[in-house]
Amino acid sequence: MLDPAALTRQLWSMRRLATIFVWFVLILIVAPVLTGAVASWAGGWPASWRSADWSSAGTLPDASSDREAMVAVYAARSGRWKGVVAVHHWIVVKPADSDSYVRYDVVGWGTPVRRNHRAADARWYGNEPELIHELRGDAAEALIGPIEAAVADYPWSGGGTYRVWPGPNSNSFVAYVLRTVPGFGAEMDPTGIGKDYMGPGLKFGPTPSGTGWQVSAWGVLGAALARAEGFEIHILGATIGIDPFDLSIKLPGLGVLGFSQGWPRDRT
Repeated sequence: MLDPAALTRQLWSMRRLATIFVWFVLILIVAPVLTGAVASWAGGWPASWRSADWSSAGTLPDASSDREAMVAVYAARSGRWKGVVAVHHWIVVKPADSDSYVRYDVVGWGTPVRRNHRAADARWYGNEPELIHELRGDAAEALIGPIEAAVADYPWSGGGTYRVWPGPNSNSFVAYVLRTVPGFGAEMDPTGIGKDYMGPGLKFGPTPSGTGWQVSAWGVLGAALARAEGFEIHILGATIGIDPFDLSIKLPGLGVLGFSQGWPRDRT
């Protein structure tokens, strides 16, 4: 026979857990997203993609005057409502003595994987690009071939495979290349929604930086532990984390908050 006192204790415990979960969601997900939404709204956004500024931000030197090999990851706040919670990542490569940069990213229309879809350091929906990671010289030269091979082997390159959420999207593409190419060592922006999509089902593999491991269930729920990323929890594609090496925390909509990154990075 069920003990009423025991049942009462169980119900009370479940209620406490539910209350803790609700506060967890409100404090670590809803509040940061609302703060990011206010910041994005204050910065404004173009009325449409046609009226947005897609020009070069002028952050890269002229390729013909820069003889070193280079590989880099860039990110910029996404367009319109997506910019409230997400950034768009892309990859740039330049072989030694080349007179031009090559940009690889994924878009949501037509054939997803694009080569030189925009200028290497172009604004995205009018938002300034941010250099996330860069390698130069011989180390960069050695990675260009593997990067291009990973781009060619991207498993979701066919038309109609792109999904804004939970992926595969533009951030899933960059994360795939980073995981596939040892030595790239790039840590992606935590607001890169889709970076933790590793395919349907329960997946286990390296983090994008290659300095640790992560588990992901359909890109919706997961966790990561790595030297570069620190400890992360992934909920509905959003990242909540703590990085003891950088003395920083990661929150949805805001990204990295810490002494070495600023409070927070500019979203305008």
